[in-house]
Amino acid sequence: MVSSPMLPPPPPERLSSMVSSPMLPPPPERLSSMVSSPMLPSPAPLSWWWNINLELTELLLRRSALARADMAKKLCGTNYPTSICFIVVNEFCERFSYYGMKAVLTLYFLTYLHWDKDRSTAVYHAFSSLCYFTPILGALIADSWLGKFKTIVYLSLVYVVGHVVKSVGAIPTVGDVNAHISLSMLGLILIAIGTGGIKPCVAAFGGDQFDEGHASERQKFFSIFYMSINAGSLLSTVITPILRGDVECFGGDCYALAFGVPAVLMIVALVVFMSGSGLYKRNPPQGNILLEVCSCIGFAIKKRCKKSKSDSKRKHWLDWSEEKYSKRLIQEIKMLLRVLVLYIPLPMFWALFDQQGSRWTLQATRMNMALGDSFIIKPDQLQMLNALLILLFIPVFDLVVYPLVGLCRINVTPLRKMAIGMIFAALAFVAATVVEVNVVRSVVEPAAEGKFLLQVINVADGDVMLKVPGSDTFPDPIPRLQDPTSYETLSASGDELKLQLSFNGRPSECSFMPEQREAYSLILYPDAPGVNCRRVTDHIRKNEDGNPLLRFLNALPHSANVTVGAHTFHVTSGFSMSPNSTVDRGRYPDVSCCSAQGFCAHVDLGLLDFGASYTVVLTEEAGKVVAHKMEDVEANNVHIAWQIPQYVLLTMGEVMFSITGLEFSYSQAPANMKSVLQAGWLLTVAFGNVIVLIVAEGAGLEQWKEFLLFAGLLLVVFFIFSFMAYFYTYVDPDQLDENNQEDLGRDEEDEDVKKSEDLQLKKTGRSTRF
Repeated sequence: MVSSPMLPPPPPERLSSMVSSPMLPPPPERLSSMVSSPMLPSPAPLSWWWNINLELTELLLRRSALARADMAKKLCGTNYPTSICFIVVNEFCERFSYYGMKAVLTLYFLTYLHWDKDRSTAVYHAFSSLCYFTPILGALIADSWLGKFKTIVYLSLVYVVGHVVKSVGAIPTVGDVNAHISLSMLGLILIAIGTGGIKPCVAAFGGDQFDEGHASERQKFFSIFYMSINAGSLLSTVITPILRGDVECFGGDCYALAFGVPAVLMIVALVVFMSGSGLYKRNPPQGNILLEVCSCIGFAIKKRCKKSKSDSKRKHWLDWSEEKYSKRLIQEIKMLLRVLVLYIPLPMFWALFDQQGSRWTLQATRMNMALGDSFIIKPDQLQMLNALLILLFIPVFDLVVYPLVGLCRINVTPLRKMAIGMIFAALAFVAATVVEVNVVRSVVEPAAEGKFLLQVINVADGDVMLKVPGSDTFPDPIPRLQDPTSYETLSASGDELKLQLSFNGRPSECSFMPEQREAYSLILYPDAPGVNCRRVTDHIRKNEDGNPLLRFLNALPHSANVTVGAHTFHVTSGFSMSPNSTVDRGRYPDVSCCSAQGFCAHVDLGLLDFGASYTVVLTEEAGKVVAHKMEDVEANNVHIAWQIPQYVLLTMGEVMFSITGLEFSYSQAPANMKSVLQAGWLLTVAFGNVIVLIVAEGAGLEQWKEFLLFAGLLLVVFFIFSFMAYFYTYVDPDQLDENNQEDLGRDEEDEDVKKSEDLQLKKTGRSTRF
């Protein structure tokens, strides 16, 4: 029967169809009963049929097990892999740690390290720039060496170490100022390496978790991923400024806690990511296309420079690399360069956009931050408006604005959208200029070279006449306890200044040595038989964190301890002045004023407002202690809500510029060049921050002039970009892929022809030799 021609083994194609046929074999339980049935023929005569069924059963059982394992990795029976939950949570925590730390960074430089505004701005943007240079390093490591998973893990460890070092550098008891600066800079460098290194890996690693047939689920994942970024940014820019300002540690703002919480969130991000390691789909490194592109461009330039007169001309300079690289790669690089050329003017947009965390935050410190009587917004909290508005504007533009424009039959191409985004950003800085012009009106301008500022506080028992030699600055008598309206500018000749005083017809004289560009308060106090004066150096600069400055002039016969909030001022008797100290903005209707003998009185200081500097004179009247408040520096009179228009305009510009720019770039280049475009896009952000660094350190302009300069530069770039866009020819993405396939086919045909020609030559050579 085995040799019977009636039962030949089925042909291979039939066997494959039998294996894939849903009718073979019977279910496992049916098969087991069939095996044990005495009615079945002996296996020997039907060995081929028996072996096929056993192998088929094993195959189906294996497939069933794999399917069950695959379903175990899916989320709630959907096509979403469970692993993406760990990736999304990791991204949320990482973005919280980055934006939370960055939100308070400028004020940390200003108030903790005591740098000036220009240096604080320059270092802030140097750090931001480094964060956008390092993604290229991360992409090279991931694609050429470690793979995405290991790159994320290892660089996240560097990220965590950077956060810890940065937090330790914010503890006042750890070393001196130089140690704080060194630790802070080291921490920022490590953070930049960490955040930049994982930036190109995390989103791509999340996309790798999906099968090829689940493109719609992958697209929704990227939407969720983008939402997690904005959610982390939004929450962190609200929470970390509260930790900085509302929690007091080491006698001041708690920067150690404000940096420590983001460090904890980054540790959580790493732990969460590692927890899903058994569920991840990991693709091995496949080489970095960026290196290949750079090698091809470098080879073409090298060959072109070494060309001889006998070499034939090339239509394009990249064609010089044809002898080493494929025609398809060369063609793709040509398409890539068409887009990258348009990137050249783009850094100017980012130069404006990234000043939200530096110049705009510094502007907010000189504004009124009170929202009603009960809520105060921190100057570094308003950055959260950008994250909030971006979540609002994206659907508004996609569902309302763009369709309405389309109904008007206006052809708004992607490049035109980007150009309009530049205009919105420029308008945002025009709005910032208008706000700045009004903000500086409450600022006391320092004296020029060879000059000094002087105000007079009279605590004598009556009006006093004051005469400055060679000047008629004080023509009228100075009333007792009058709040000076402004500082007077006088010449500082380098000689001792002698002042003539007259009280109740009794003349007297006092003198002091003024220094150039300083500001002074001249205290006139009773001294038998007339009056005398005392010079006190004033602090006319507004407080860096926006809170008021306060000092006390004691005209009481005894020393006093005055408690304002959490701060106690000790003022000795004899018309002495306490140092300026920062207090929280608020109303102080019941301030305790106690003498050394234990006698306590309560005085009303009223509202101590943002940005003001106050001198409070304590006097005794009718047996009671009375406080006379004088405003040395005017309070901030421009409300912080006036910054909202500039944030709205800038976010509108971001929606039209950034999101449209990425979509345009991805549609105009071959699929395998998208990573190179991403690297180019990130470099435009990096160079934009370099521009701010240069202007902040080198221009030396007043702030409103600097804002206007940036607005003007972006308008110039707008015209340049519009000119370049006018001559750009759009490419249909579908046609682009089709052309690539055709080019690939032609390349393969050319290679086959070349191989056949080489083979024919070899055969010819052999026959000749024979």
